[in-house]
Amino acid sequence: MSQNNYAKGLKGVGQQSANSSKNFAKFSGGMDGLVGVYASLAAQLFAVSAAFQFLKGAGNLESLTSIESDARYTFEQVDICDANKVKRVLNEHQPDIVMHLAAESHVDRSIDGPGEFIQTNIVGTYVLLEEARDYWSNLDSDKKDNFRFHHVSTDEVYGDLEGTDDLFTEETPYAPSSPYSAAKASSDHLVRAWQRTFKLPTLITNCSNNYGPYQFPEKLIPMIILNALEGKELPIYGNGKQIRDWLYVDDHARALLHVALTGEISETYNIGGHNELQNIDVVKTVCSILDELVPSKLDGVKQYQQLITYVGDRAGHDVRYAIDATKLESELGWMPQETFESGIRKTVEWYLSHQDWVSRVQSGEYQRWIDKQYQ
Repeated sequence: MSQNNYAKGLKGVGQQSANSSKNFAKFSGGMDGLVGVYASLAAQLFAVSAAFQFLKGAGNLESLTSIESDARYTFEQVDICDANKVKRVLNEHQPDIVMHLAAESHVDRSIDGPGEFIQTNIVGTYVLLEEARDYWSNLDSDKKDNFRFHHVSTDEVYGDLEGTDDLFTEETPYAPSSPYSAAKASSDHLVRAWQRTFKLPTLITNCSNNYGPYQFPEKLIPMIILNALEGKELPIYGNGKQIRDWLYVDDHARALLHVALTGEISETYNIGGHNELQNIDVVKTVCSILDELVPSKLDGVKQYQQLITYVGDRAGHDVRYAIDATKLESELGWMPQETFESGIRKTVEWYLSHQDWVSRVQSGEYQRWIDKQYQ
């Protein structure tokens, strides 16, 4: 079992919002693209009421410094695959809603070492479901009726879209392409099975590509920003024409909170940003903003786009993802607030103003992995 499977907790005991009096248990983690979601969601959960969070893997405690002094914040470090420890934390903190974001989530890493993804994403989800079911079954009737288990997943479980106008809906059949997406698809199926078989009150959300502050530098956008500033090559898989729907981290956090509080039990909701872009266009946009904000002083480099380098494509690389979030919008009234243009500018500005945070997360291990991946 991985030594990296650990949890971190937030428990709210302070002033409650007029909107809700829910206690949240947010299981989260991994060296992944959702680190910013944790920081954003933690702040928004405090605006609702009480919360505690579990964080796995490379989630960085420094990302939560803005709320670490809040009286409602508690830290718990437990292995999400350790049933006894998960049981202890649930019983001690008594959540009304469990929000499960804990996952290994980087596709490249799942190809390099799929075992961690099977353990965390599948076995870890099983443990959380079983311990949540045991906890829920022993609640008094009022708390039991109001309990929710919210499982957070990805659009990658749907596989590759064939046409240029097709969209993933909640009814799209699963066809995962990578070890990561296969493990997440497995976890989704487990959640649905626990709802149908054991009547555990669950909800599922599947989101598109997240970006924004606090994202770990192995992900495309922060890697491009940081490599450009250092005058390094900007590696692009294949021809760079893979299409993704980009979702700003704060929009995702708002959607997760909204679904947790207002979603219907047993339902699935897709969360998308309405921002379909080719990877190469995303990279060029980042370069243009950097040209404006920090003009290149590198020898022979007038524009950061000159650093773009095409590398061999990733094994099994899906060409296009695109989310149809109509259900979430029409039934629950959620809409993204950020355009890609506004969100990507905020993102670049955040990394430029948080170089200390960046330097501390760029460990030697991370750099060795980057060098191996894009050699």
